[in-house]
Amino acid sequence: MKKNINLPKHIAIILDGNGRYAKRRGLPRSFGHYRGGMNLVDIASYTNKIGIQMLTVYAFSTENWKRPEDEVKFLMSKPIEMIHDNLEKFKSSTIKVLFKGRRDRIPKSLLETIEMLEDLTKDHEGMILNICFDYGSYDELLRAVQLSKEITCDEITSNLMIPTPVDLLIRTGGEYRLSNFMLWQISYAELYFTKVLWPAFNQRHLNKALKVYSKRHRRFGGL
Repeated sequence: MKKNINLPKHIAIILDGNGRYAKRRGLPRSFGHYRGGMNLVDIASYTNKIGIQMLTVYAFSTENWKRPEDEVKFLMSKPIEMIHDNLEKFKSSTIKVLFKGRRDRIPKSLLETIEMLEDLTKDHEGMILNICFDYGSYDELLRAVQLSKEITCDEITSNLMIPTPVDLLIRTGGEYRLSNFMLWQISYAELYFTKVLWPAFNQRHLNKALKVYSKRHRRFGGL
């Protein structure tokens, strides 16, 4: 990464393509999700290193419960193993990890692991990593409105799970849609779509996205 490049403060990524990554290799979808999880550790470490203030990733949506039972079961259990396998990395890193989304439907064993990781990193002063799990923007907005004492932009924003606006939204996997992800926060975000599947999305691909972002002129409705 070149010095003096205009970096976004907040990057959001829709982690798409795990299943197709595995299918192209003749392997079960669970392998793709595993590789995608390991890639998140690498990308988060890199974004923290280059000075990104916040990284928010879409890991499991409120609609993903509709997927096959075996796949959902894997997605509710494998993160426990992966978190424990990478515990020393999280502990020695400066990254602060937060999980955003509903917590009433997550299995107790996963919820306890999530809370353990949040507590372990709560005093870290580096990049904030928001992992959106059982998250949907409709659900977030409804809850924010219900919590708001008055219906104003500032009040609703303050009651969002993630109140920080997104500067750059990246979607991997070749799809060109937002899939109910951070609809309020990305109102003025720069959008970047790539055909690269998430498990294969590496530092070089991220640097390419950052280079494109640095050349864009953000006007926020002005001239």
